Amino acid sequence: MKVVVCVKQVPDTKGGVKFNPDGTLDRGAMLTIMNPDDKAGLEAALRLKDEYGAEVTVVTMGLPKAEEVLREAIAMGADKGVLVTDRVLGGADTWATSTTLAGAIRNLEYDLIITGRQAIDGDTAQVGPQISEHLGIPVISYAQAIKVDGDSVIVERQYEDRHHVLKAKMPCLITALSELNEPRYMTPGGIFDAYDAEITTFGRADLKDVEDCNLGLKGSPTKIAKASDKVRKGAGEKVTLDPTEAVEYLIGKFKEKHVI
Repeated sequence: MKVVVCVKQVPDTKGGVKFNPDGTLDRGAMLTIMNPDDKAGLEAALRLKDEYGAEVTVVTMGLPKAEEVLREAIAMGADKGVLVTDRVLGGADTWATSTTLAGAIRNLEYDLIITGRQAIDGDTAQVGPQISEHLGIPVISYAQAIKVDGDSVIVERQYEDRHHVLKAKMPCLITALSELNEPRYMTPGGIFDAYDAEITTFGRADLKDVEDCNLGLKGSPTKIAKASDKVRKGAGEKVTLDPTEAVEYLIGKFKEKHVI
């Protein structure tokens, strides 16, 4: 069984974010982490490796420094890492990103592709389903539990206050919630192995069945009108009331704001 996991190196928002003049994130100037939903997807793949002997390949698209998350993934137990990087891929929106990742994945063997539900720097939840569309395979999103049944996967899909149980034949793609599991830590031996591991690098020339018009900033239909760091909120209105007055005050405010 071969599993491909897509991960993203995202800004560590605790350290603040920085922007380029064109409104895109200046990723080279920020502290970074592995996207939480993606890490849960990686842990799911590693559990399939533990149970079924699956081979786990981790793919990321980004600057050369994104190699860091691949080595972190290998230190956790992944078998291989693939970095997709090229200047022409910079500034990609979800469409261009999914096109690029699909072009890279066409070079790999896979039974199952796992991505995070969404990235904390965009929160669109679009890239995983778009990859499945590009590759022509089924997708199950918002996975909160995964198990394998022969040549199929059975997934609990989160849905408001309940869940759906869906079954799909492989190959297919699953998008994982951070609540799916508790990712394991890197091991000391894994860290040493990770920094000795060879990372495969794909550039533009390695992408299969991809047109230039769908890549990078120029191939991104989403345009950023304005971008800024989070704005501090004011202290707001403070009142001191007894419980009965407080209830009446809150109901009045909710009506004023058309909440009720």
